[in-house]
Amino acid sequence: MKNEYKLRALALRKHGLSYGEIQKKIKVSKSTLSIWLREVELTPEQINNISNKMNRVRYEVAKRKVARRIKITKDVVDKAKREVKTLSANPLFFVGLALYWAEGTKGAEKLEFTNSDKDMIKLMMQWFREICRVHEEKFRIHMHMHDLHIRKNILSHWSRITNIPLEQFYKPHVKHASLGQRKNILYNGTCAIKIHDKNLFRKIVGWRVGMQELFAAQAKRDVPIVKRI
Repeated sequence: MKNEYKLRALALRKHGLSYGEIQKKIKVSKSTLSIWLREVELTPEQINNISNKMNRVRYEVAKRKVARRIKITKDVVDKAKREVKTLSANPLFFVGLALYWAEGTKGAEKLEFTNSDKDMIKLMMQWFREICRVHEEKFRIHMHMHDLHIRKNILSHWSRITNIPLEQFYKPHVKHASLGQRKNILYNGTCAIKIHDKNLFRKIVGWRVGMQELFAAQAKRDVPIVKRI
């Protein structure tokens, strides 16, 4: 039976079929085919045909992935927009959302908020925990500082403010200061809160759109109707 499979695989390969196409007709592993068929030389035309088929398959797979991602994103955004009316009862929701809109990342579904103000970082950590319901293990902190301001206690300082253990801190990014830069002994660097969660990023986008629509509708209702004379 094995020899029969091999002969059939050889015949199919000589007709220019790819490994994937042969596997649909003969139930053998790709590694077995590579051993059986390594001596078979394809014509340039056959190689080109196989390459074109593989490119079409890759394109279709990529297209399906994009369509699936677009659908998931739309579902998350639409659901988040509907949540705004309920969440708006909590002032922290709007404060944190507005701050993230101003200071947070907005592209590539990358969730990051960066600031040097300890009170703002503390408030955003509260927003992420209470409003966004981020699990503690998902938080990562990345410090940015100039070499003029490096002190041993900077990381522990931000660990206390964020209530995130040092094990969840990335290696700090240290920038060399210019010659004309003056040392500020009170400067504690810039703290970046990072969360690897694409769905939360999409949810925040939905909240932002929902907030805009809510305010726009409110403004429309408050506009007085002026009669033209």
